[in-house]
Amino acid sequence: MTVRATDRPLTRLEAAQAQAGHVLGARRAKRIAVFGNGALYVKADTMTQVMSWLIDFVVCLFAVAVGVVALSVVDRAVTLSGGALAGAALSWFVLVPVLYGLCYGNGRALGGVLTGTQLVCVKDGSRIGVKACWAMLVRTLFMPVLFVVLMVSAFSTGSSGTPGSLVRTGIDPDATRRLNAAGIR
Repeated sequence: MTVRATDRPLTRLEAAQAQAGHVLGARRAKRIAVFGNGALYVKADTMTQVMSWLIDFVVCLFAVAVGVVALSVVDRAVTLSGGALAGAALSWFVLVPVLYGLCYGNGRALGGVLTGTQLVCVKDGSRIGVKACWAMLVRTLFMPVLFVVLMVSAFSTGSSGTPGSLVRTGIDPDATRRLNAAGIR
């Protein structure tokens, strides 16, 4: 547990977290963070973000399975070559997340809607827009690979820290609206 030194004043974030405790509750108030432009928001908790990703991953996996079944039906009728069939089946793994992401440029894919989260830009909290297709591809195709790499890294180096910086983050839009409505900025 970190204890704040009593000889220094509260930072803006610490003051907002203390003030928001009665509006949002202590657990949500601890998740208050600051966008790059200085605006406050409430981060979605880790388990909710994982559930959102898992739902989106399952939806994409289901759509890929439907696509592969459709390809096999077409293959029975037309008899595609083995290479063309394999290439078309593998392309579904890239095509489905991109199309799924294009449908949800406001950051609220099915996973976000069901868990009450939204994916936004870290710099200013804006919608991710057209970049949603890339974000969805990263979330569904590369996240499982990244998870394995992080686990191997954590066990081999003893650190789970990830290099780089975030471009997008999951927020709790309801709690963020309540934070702003309470005048805590």
